[in-house]
Amino acid sequence: LPCLTSVRCYEHKQYRNGLKFCKQILSNPKFAEHGETLAMKGLTLNCLGKKEEAYDLVRRGLRNDLKSHVCWHVYGLLQRSDKKYDEAIKCYRNALKWDKDNLQILRDLSLLQIQMRDLEGYRETRYQLLQLRPAQRASWIGYAIAYHLLEDYEMAAKIIEEFRKTQQTSPDKVDYEYSELLLYQNQVLREAGLHKEALEHLSNYEKQICDKLAVEETRGELLLNLERLEEATEVYCRLQERNPENWSYYHGLEKALKPSTVEERHKIYEDAWEKFPKGLVPRRLPLSFLSGEKFRECLDRYLRMNFSKGCPPVFTTLKSLYNDKEKVAIIEELVVSYETSLKSYDGKEEPPTTLLWVQYFLAQHYDMIGQQTLALEYINAAIESTPTLIELFLIKAKIYKHAGNIREAAQWMDEAQALDTADRFINSKCAKYMLKAGMVKEAEEMCSKFTREGASAVENLNEMQCMWFQTECALAYKAMNKFGEALKKCHEIERHFVEITDDQFDFHTYCMRKMTLRSYVDLLKLEDVLRMHPFYYKAAVTAIQIYLSLHDNPLTDDSKELQADTANLSDKELKKLRNKQRRAQKKAQLEEEKKNAEKEKQLKNQKKKKEDDDEEIGGPKEELIPDKLVKVENPLEEAIKFLMPLKHLVKEKIDTHLLAFEIYFRKEKYLLMLQSVKRALAIDPEHPWLHHVAVHFSFLPEVVRTVLKQEITRLFGDSNAKSFNQAYLTKHSNSIPHRLAGSTIFFQICPLSPSFQICTEVLECLRSGVLGDCKERAESYRAECHKLYPYTLAFMPPGYEENTKIANGDISTETEELANEM
Repeated sequence: LPCLTSVRCYEHKQYRNGLKFCKQILSNPKFAEHGETLAMKGLTLNCLGKKEEAYDLVRRGLRNDLKSHVCWHVYGLLQRSDKKYDEAIKCYRNALKWDKDNLQILRDLSLLQIQMRDLEGYRETRYQLLQLRPAQRASWIGYAIAYHLLEDYEMAAKIIEEFRKTQQTSPDKVDYEYSELLLYQNQVLREAGLHKEALEHLSNYEKQICDKLAVEETRGELLLNLERLEEATEVYCRLQERNPENWSYYHGLEKALKPSTVEERHKIYEDAWEKFPKGLVPRRLPLSFLSGEKFRECLDRYLRMNFSKGCPPVFTTLKSLYNDKEKVAIIEELVVSYETSLKSYDGKEEPPTTLLWVQYFLAQHYDMIGQQTLALEYINAAIESTPTLIELFLIKAKIYKHAGNIREAAQWMDEAQALDTADRFINSKCAKYMLKAGMVKEAEEMCSKFTREGASAVENLNEMQCMWFQTECALAYKAMNKFGEALKKCHEIERHFVEITDDQFDFHTYCMRKMTLRSYVDLLKLEDVLRMHPFYYKAAVTAIQIYLSLHDNPLTDDSKELQADTANLSDKELKKLRNKQRRAQKKAQLEEEKKNAEKEKQLKNQKKKKEDDDEEIGGPKEELIPDKLVKVENPLEEAIKFLMPLKHLVKEKIDTHLLAFEIYFRKEKYLLMLQSVKRALAIDPEHPWLHHVAVHFSFLPEVVRTVLKQEITRLFGDSNAKSFNQAYLTKHSNSIPHRLAGSTIFFQICPLSPSFQICTEVLECLRSGVLGDCKERAESYRAECHKLYPYTLAFMPPGYEENTKIANGDISTETEELANEM
């Protein structure tokens, strides 16, 4: 009886009471080694965070009673709590050997199987549960979902239909759960390709489905698939009346009407203009397929309407047209003509803000086509007329960012933020720009205006899984060579994705209970490709690059570096350096003390919270320490952990395979190197980085080259490295990225007119010595680049930043040192 009571206490999360009952049993000499009680005590202790003691007790209990399904089940629960799902499944299977019809074990097993996407095993387990509990709704639904995920749609539809027949519902009664079941059944029929049956099903049960919009949209889609175009036209016309700003309804109407000419296609939208005179979408969509005078006429009407109203996002809506040079020229001609006429126009028909929005548009337009000087002229004119409009400062910051001066951009974004300190969007934008400019502390302070009080902004943003901030932080720290801090941010993002994956565990039972089956299946499909997300991709690429750098240039002992740096200094310079180091050390110590005080305060609050909630579950996570992360023993193994999800999910990006090559090249995995190169060549055979890769193969050991000769020759030809490189330079003589790739091998440079990003890369190569001893030429190259790109920070003359600091009222380093010495 006490053992059963301890189980009940565990189920009700009364862990302290459960331990008392376990102690009561184990204190009896006859039952001191009772296996199931020891296992339950271990499970309870695990819930209180005492993991090691829990494992010892559960293993001891299992050794004492290997034929107990309870002991095996408890061991599985313990493994599951540590995310060791494969081990937990083995434990559950062992438990079922001794109690094959145990419902709880079968349910727990099915949860792990769907979590691990063991779909065949999941189907078998759900079949057992259906046999044991045929009257339960979850048994039928779970079995149907198993077939659905295995893409046996017809079988899934049959199971759902058999279950639906058992549901007695009145046609007039509103039942959301039954409605969701019907919509899920219809989804399965559509995925099975049974469009006719799906349409009949929709018509038969339309009255019992609550989501009327989903019914109409599904009907339109099915009618299009069945080529019943007149009926589809009626459906999409009704949907347009419901929401004339939905793009997909116009695309559906086009498919139903099947216009054979551009004029007929345009007629669809002209009719919509008359029907919905205030609609923006029917005016915007034709701009994608019209050209010439028709395009000009439509664009004219669209722009006039938006400029008169004062619509800030109008440029964003037209951004996709900028791939067409002819359309860009027409846009520029029209908007410039508006500005000219508005400046000379004194009438009352147009409000005074119209000119402002025209200038706002032109600033974005010239920024988009790379004419930053003109863009700044227009935005400055707009700011002069209306100095309180936040959007203007936002665009000015963006122009400077695109021109390559991120520090100036951050200052203007800060100006925008100062105009409305209660706007979270502007606050976030400002913080992002600050991070791009390497102003990490300032960005943290900016974000702290909207984070929880009593906790540091960084910790709060981590709790909220604010991944844009952490991604930008990682890139900022990487640019400052603070690899430990950058890796910490990358690992925090990785942990977020692990948490998101683990969070789906609770939905496996919840969704079947609440019948949100369509959303549940969508969730499972999303989780399968979760690490395709740009946040993970950026973090993974950053982490891989850092680990490659750590492998190539392992961190040396700080004392040795200091000794080397100070060896050539005079006594006066050495004394000055040591004073500076002492001041920095004292300042760092004060900051550390302040940080520790804040941390101690937070720990006290957490401790108090734990004491209030006596039944705290799980233990603390391992802390991510930058110094520890940066001194990892095997950087390449850590890099591979980030690489593997990219290889499976982001195959279409060439960088994935090029990074894979860099890792395998260092690990001397020659076949995997070749595999990565072949995949990269299939995506973009002209990519500049592939030239480096080709040359790498020339320096492989003779034995390896002999084995791989046929493949290497097929990919790169049979010439030696020097002639291969010369041929490459000749082939790509008009491309700076390709010339740079070839020049880093021959220590040469080819001064053409690239983008400022490529020029920056060339300048860095000149200064670092990658292209040979070219430091004298670096300054002249910088001066030439400054003429081409006058706003780019990287090409500013020496002393630009110091002069800027003095102009802004900052004290120079020399003055500060003199003041401290006094």
